Amino acid sequence: MTDTPAQDGAELGVALAPLRARYAHWLGLDEAQVLADRDEAAGEIRALQLVLRLERNPDPAPSWHRGLELAASGCAALCLDPRSAPGGEWFDAVDGYCRGHIRKVTRRARAGEWAATADLPGRTLSDAGTEIRVLLPGLVNELDKRVGKLQVGGTDLPVDEPAAGPVDAADAVGTGAVGADELRAHPGELLLWVPTDPPMTAGKQMAQTGHAGMIAAALLADSDQETLRRWYSAGCPARVRRLPPEAYQALGEQLAEPRAAWDRSRLLAVRDAGFTEIAPGTVTVLARAPLAPADDATPA
Repeated sequence: MTDTPAQDGAELGVALAPLRARYAHWLGLDEAQVLADRDEAAGEIRALQLVLRLERNPDPAPSWHRGLELAASGCAALCLDPRSAPGGEWFDAVDGYCRGHIRKVTRRARAGEWAATADLPGRTLSDAGTEIRVLLPGLVNELDKRVGKLQVGGTDLPVDEPAAGPVDAADAVGTGAVGADELRAHPGELLLWVPTDPPMTAGKQMAQTGHAGMIAAALLADSDQETLRRWYSAGCPARVRRLPPEAYQALGEQLAEPRAAWDRSRLLAVRDAGFTEIAPGTVTVLARAPLAPADDATPA
């Protein structure tokens, strides 16, 4: 992918401030409160569109792991792009999006459909045969026709083996917990854990990891601009692994107090509003944001 360099001296992630302000509040809502809170006037609904390239008989085939990782990287990178900074051409769109519900829609495209979206504002990312576009969010009733015609269904991919460089949570399977060593692994990357249950399509999970990338960027923008700048300059790298229910629950228990979990271990969570596929309030992703070089993120 092509990265846009950070502007020297400019504060990154200003447009993400409304998301950061709402983060802990949203995690604290019960299911009934989630249902009540998620309503928006039809004319005010904004969404970010993710486009997954799915050609017929591709070789190599797109990767489930890489798709989720690219979604996290791309959503963060779009929001940190200099064009999303105050005064930039994307700022109003990203700021307006972050002031509402963080809706994302994953669509699929091939051949001419994929080519037709190439000049739309956003970021295109690729990794070993997996390609996605992260498009600038906007009002859904003003969606570009080239995007609106793309299908939302059929965005599933078979779960493949993760890329080399394990963050495999082997200890989690046996003990029901993710160990401190794993939380410290790969300090320059966003680590993401997704549950094996409930099942979700790859498109749905891409939307969730994309949300995690935005939350990580938003929280780092307030607490550690140096690490955020380093992460952005590297392309916002992310690494996804799956966890069985008992291990996922154990790690999630460390987020009972979201602010403390962030301060202690840079842990964060994504909680879904439940518009599609899963129940309202489901925690869909657990993540550890990139660490400063000297960080020793040991959970209590």
